[in-house]
Amino acid sequence: MELHDVWFVLIAVLWIGYFFLEGFDFGVGILTKLLARDRTEKRVLINTIGPVWDGNEVWLLTAGGATFAAFPEWYATLFSGFYLPLLIILVCLIVRGVAFEYRAKRPEGNWQRNWEHALFWTSLIPAFLWGVAFGNIVRGVKIDKNFEYVGNFWDLLNPYALLGGLVTLTLFTFHGAVFAALKTVGDIRTRARSLALKLGLVTAVAALGFLIWTQANHGDGWSLAAMLVAVLALVAAIGANQIGREGWAFAFSGVTIIAAVAMLFLTLFPNVMPSTLNPAWSLTVTNASSSPYTLKIMTWCAGIATPLVLLYQSWTYWVFRKRIGTQHIAEPAH
Repeated sequence: MELHDVWFVLIAVLWIGYFFLEGFDFGVGILTKLLARDRTEKRVLINTIGPVWDGNEVWLLTAGGATFAAFPEWYATLFSGFYLPLLIILVCLIVRGVAFEYRAKRPEGNWQRNWEHALFWTSLIPAFLWGVAFGNIVRGVKIDKNFEYVGNFWDLLNPYALLGGLVTLTLFTFHGAVFAALKTVGDIRTRARSLALKLGLVTAVAALGFLIWTQANHGDGWSLAAMLVAVLALVAAIGANQIGREGWAFAFSGVTIIAAVAMLFLTLFPNVMPSTLNPAWSLTVTNASSSPYTLKIMTWCAGIATPLVLLYQSWTYWVFRKRIGTQHIAEPAH
């Protein structure tokens, strides 16, 4: 296996890790409107992800940086062609981070309510747009012979990509509901399980349609295997949630995300951005990659730094592993 193939796999792993972790992160943000009944319950939900949300976003930064260094042509075409949706995602992530930190800085109800609205929308919009973006990457976009995107924003809003956005939105919200059930106690835990069932059924319908569409147009034997794993894991997650096994439900919902994202990358390889104008103009792992020397240096750096990052993040989750409920929420200090 060539180094550019290795880095394609590593970038796929980074995106899988990001969607696995940030998936429930976005889901909990959305659930602050769908699940929480009052401000105290919203604080419970926010506190379940409060210690980890910023660490989850490190995976996005690493995925973007690795793409820039390993596949500069891919990075340039992707970020120029998808400029507006990626800018919207970036603004949402910035506002979302501010919402976490500023929400409790003042006691006024309007102040806190506005930041809660911001948290909801800046969780929902990226959850949807990531699916639209990856749907377009797999489907292919208008790339000319100079490897430049020549389409427009409206070309990205095609039925396949919009269905992909619906899948990521519902799947992340389901993942978040299962996580909320895993991390809370009391009435909110019971309602999270009940909501997770409804979300799981909606997700199953949307995901099955999207994955079958993907397999029919771009798939092979490996992607079919990944699709079957994703479908079976989603069914298992719904079943485990119903019998109150939140840990297994969360694990299976995570496997669903892992297998579904892996399927997208399997259908993509060896392309990184297919051209709908001419297959010969597609960006591939070969023509979009950096020099072998650059990839070699990156491999050494990643081999040293990645285990340290994984150990630290695992330790963070272990420290904040306990469940919380409304009884653990202190009165505001204001």
